[in-house]
Amino acid sequence: MKKMKYLIVALGLMFALAACSGEQEKASEKKTDSKNAVNVHKGLFNVEITIPASTFEGQDINKVIDEAKKEGIKKVTKNSDGSLTYKMTKSQHEKLLKSLNTHIESSLGEMKTSKDYTSIHDVTHNQNYTELTLLVDKQKYENSMDGFSLVALGMSGMMYQLYDGKNDKDIQVKIHVKDKNTNDVFKTVVYPNDFDKTE
Repeated sequence: MKKMKYLIVALGLMFALAACSGEQEKASEKKTDSKNAVNVHKGLFNVEITIPASTFEGQDINKVIDEAKKEGIKKVTKNSDGSLTYKMTKSQHEKLLKSLNTHIESSLGEMKTSKDYTSIHDVTHNQNYTELTLLVDKQKYENSMDGFSLVALGMSGMMYQLYDGKNDKDIQVKIHVKDKNTNDVFKTVVYPNDFDKTE
């Protein structure tokens, strides 16, 4: 669970950590529609991602920008609302998504082996994280707090789709919980609709 929480927090800074390269395209600044939302704009030759100011609270913003530039992202714009707009080529964006996918896969692997989630035996998903299946020991699952893992899974799936450029109104993650003994799905949640219903 610790790594899953780290992943969600770290996603906004991943651009400064991803080793990317490529030529820079000239374009106008893309500002976020909401100061608390990530905004992704896919152009013909480049991708612009605006990350809200809240992601960088407590950090030296100039250092964040410098780190991003050191990693190959040549254009980072600080907007008037404190958000940062990262501009990258499509190939850089693809590398970013691969890096994000690696982090999520690592977190899912830990979830399957962690002593914190004793009922979980496997986690599978489709390519874009719009649908995941949790294979569990139903009796252990229902007598534990393992249901909270669904929130982390939902957030990871939503975040991946968001950074992939999917419209936030269309983002949806469906998670099935299946009993490993009977192979029956006994619970299905759909995020973001079911966040308030997660047990």
